[in-house]
Amino acid sequence: MLQITDPYKILQVDTEAEPEVIRAAFRSLAQKYHPDVRGGSEERMAALNAAWTMLRDPVRRAAVDRERAVSTARWAPKDPREGEGAAASATGAPSSSPSSTVLDFGRYAGWSLGEIARHDPDFLEWLARMPIGRAYRSQIDIVLSARPRAATAVVEPDRTRRRR
Repeated sequence: MLQITDPYKILQVDTEAEPEVIRAAFRSLAQKYHPDVRGGSEERMAALNAAWTMLRDPVRRAAVDRERAVSTARWAPKDPREGEGAAASATGAPSSSPSSTVLDFGRYAGWSLGEIARHDPDFLEWLARMPIGRAYRSQIDIVLSARPRAATAVVEPDRTRRRR
């Protein structure tokens, strides 16, 4: 699956660029990196298309901007004069106390497994399948088994149709 780190970097535009500038940048880069052009790349074109899809829609662009603000705050330097609550908000982690092991890598660095389970359980399921998550598998299984599951709908077969 394609992962986009920052659509603004992929399209090589400023975060405050006008929609027309973003569109022009996309078209220019698409002409340069299209797979049918010499030196083009399918992977690069796929990344360009995904970034353009995210930034051309004002609602999606606003969501990207919010996510960037959170990730920027996560890596902001900590002020030693501020209390623990300020340090937790600077790392981007929720301010609640951790309920299990705290990750020191990836997008959820500084988050406990319990906090991640409440926020993004799909990430924990992915992490359990990856080699880097091997050390955390037993804890991930416990955290995921403790969370409530969504009720699955049972579909009854249609018995009105007869066979001939």
